[in-house]
Amino acid sequence: MTKMLTLRPFQESDIGRCAHIMAQTPLWIRYGVTHQSATERLRGALSSEAMIVVADSRQASSETSDVLGFIWLVVRGAFNRSGYIPLIGVESEARGQGVGSALLDYAETYFRPLSRDVFLLCADFNTDAQRFYIRQGYQQVGALPDYVLPGVTEFIYRKQL
Repeated sequence: MTKMLTLRPFQESDIGRCAHIMAQTPLWIRYGVTHQSATERLRGALSSEAMIVVADSRQASSETSDVLGFIWLVVRGAFNRSGYIPLIGVESEARGQGVGSALLDYAETYFRPLSRDVFLLCADFNTDAQRFYIRQGYQQVGALPDYVLPGVTEFIYRKQL
């Protein structure tokens, strides 16, 4: 059966699956994220002005869905002016299959009428993500040493839309 990728708004029923993605990702484990802390953060998103979009796959002949990834969008989250992506996550088995690209494309399309650019942060040790963002047209425009964790520099990436 062929799987289809659907991008749709985040729902309360997605919290567990997205929290699982976060809690099982080495990047977020290094930042101390647990299933419980991810659940609390995602639950808080439902009552905020932020928007989360999930990528879910389903069998072509079934209504069963499975969240493969998500992206969190904040319209004026960078400098109270520009689009900002605080979180993007893709299930480890789905990486390299276009899920992250589809989520970023969605974000850029969403931000384009509202902002001239979009920003995100990427840890200095997350070299796979850095290469991914560069392939997607993002440029490193700055660095924040010791911003989230001591000894880790967060690179600032920007894409002009």
